[in-house]
Amino acid sequence: MKIAIVILNWNGKELLEQFLPSIIKHSKQATIYVADNASTDHSVLLVKQHFPEAKIIQNTINGGYAKGYNQALKQVEEDIYCLLNSDVEVSENWLNPIFEVFNNNLETAIIQPKILDYKNKTSFEYAGAAGGFIDKYGYPFCRGRIFNSIEKDLGQYNDITNIFWASGACFFVRKSVFETLNGFDESFFAHMEEIDFCWRAFNQGFKTTYVGTSTVYHVGGATLHTTNPKKTYLNFRNSLYTLIKNAGGNLFFLVIIRLILDGFAAIKFLFDFKWLHILAILKAHISFYSHLPTLLKQRKELDQRNDYYKKTSIVWAYFVNNCKNFNCL
Repeated sequence: MKIAIVILNWNGKELLEQFLPSIIKHSKQATIYVADNASTDHSVLLVKQHFPEAKIIQNTINGGYAKGYNQALKQVEEDIYCLLNSDVEVSENWLNPIFEVFNNNLETAIIQPKILDYKNKTSFEYAGAAGGFIDKYGYPFCRGRIFNSIEKDLGQYNDITNIFWASGACFFVRKSVFETLNGFDESFFAHMEEIDFCWRAFNQGFKTTYVGTSTVYHVGGATLHTTNPKKTYLNFRNSLYTLIKNAGGNLFFLVIIRLILDGFAAIKFLFDFKWLHILAILKAHISFYSHLPTLLKQRKELDQRNDYYKKTSIVWAYFVNNCKNFNCL
């Protein structure tokens, strides 16, 4: 079994300079690719001159995470893809547990390692933490991170267990499964395309696994910070896209509840004087309505299951019951 580490880059010259050395040092058993999304900051020249160990794939446009990886991975022949953000530091022997799980568990299609915060290595990182789940209304959350509450890493998630979705910051997937599912949905551009992918995988019977014996450190927010209104727009829009395409059960009820809860989120932004984020939610809903016919057509072509979620509302648990960590759910 061969593994390819594919780092999608867009004007990330400084990040590559900082983080590629650790990846090269600790990933001797893998082939390393830098897939460049039409950068203008001499990223490609940097890799050619200083990191000849890495192969270069040059995309013609910046199609975001989804389209960028879909294009690049057509040129990668290894059995396992590791889609790795350019702002990730890996640790010694990080790949060994991943190899072991893929080799010993043929039903495992997707893997995420433990993701800690590069700036505070005793805490989990926002984007994925110790593996992702979905609540009864389609809201994503993680072991180790619920909304903005981040847990310390005390060894509580050093296990190997099934999860619902894996973070795109460090996302391992079998090539055969990626091709079976036709890759990422390019209409997402960025954010939550990995959740949509894992949801489609789940609906077709594939397993996603968290491997807490492998650790990486993620900077996070290097492309879009969590306070950026564009990130709010993409997260709210893409979450609704994902729900329509993949959720089983009474879809009309789910959508109505989600739209109401999104309205409460807008009210919270109002009290926080975050006007641009309110506008971002409004734009996300407008985009959702305009794309609804296409989404419903996609839904007819996909499988859905009713057992996708944790039987709770993460919004209710967090804001009403004051549940700030995964173990109290």
